[in-house]
Amino acid sequence: MAWISLLLAGVCEAAWAIGLKRSNGFTVLAPSLYTLAAMGMSIWLLAVAMREIPTAVAYATWTAIGTLLVFAFGVLSGQQAISLLQTISMLGLIACVLGLKFG
Repeated sequence: MAWISLLLAGVCEAAWAIGLKRSNGFTVLAPSLYTLAAMGMSIWLLAVAMREIPTAVAYATWTAIGTLLVFAFGVLSGQQAISLLQTISMLGLIACVLGLKFG
């Protein structure tokens, strides 16, 4: 259950990062509210996951999930170009998370 909480925390982290951009510095109401809600949920789910997962592993995994999802969103939405080095780097990040989980 802790790893599911951590995965959901990472999804919420990506959601608030994307929402933060859309809130235009908290000047647009709907994205601002969405961003604040996603922030709260992300932190709460991370705290739940950290009951069972060591802090260093949980935090590194949480940030990696967020990073991967925000990057994927940027690429799929056409806001971010992707290079071979970036692709290799994202695959390396996935490998690092798997190493933390199963190592």
